[in-house]
Amino acid sequence: MKSINDPYEVRVGVPDVATFRHLRTASGMSDRPAEAVAAGLPNTWFGVTVHRGGESVGMGRIVGDGGAVFQIADVCVLPAHQGRGLGMRIMERLTAELEERAPEGACVTLIADGEAHRLYAKFGFVGTAPASVGMQRLV
Repeated sequence: MKSINDPYEVRVGVPDVATFRHLRTASGMSDRPAEAVAAGLPNTWFGVTVHRGGESVGMGRIVGDGGAVFQIADVCVLPAHQGRGLGMRIMERLTAELEERAPEGACVTLIADGEAHRLYAKFGFVGTAPASVGMQRLV
């Protein structure tokens, strides 16, 4: 939604492969191979993009099995547009969709890079250590 004085619009959907890769890398996140992105984006459970004029300036998405397990991923905003509450707007839309459609008791996870944990805490996310530790393996 976009108000008359708000130049930003949050739209439901995912970006194309090139835009996805650009948003990630320009925001300081690691790149993903084009083939992997092309295979993965259609499997998004729910996603949003943020636009200003004709430019995509942010995104976020939810992946998972649609029932028991979900992960919030790829939340990013281009540096020139940070500090304007866009990360908050992305998370508001993602969590609203989870609250509306995800079954009660579903586990929603995410990995917070840097200081992003401060944003995610506003939506009820808490660290899991020392009871559990997030891990990854890149193929």
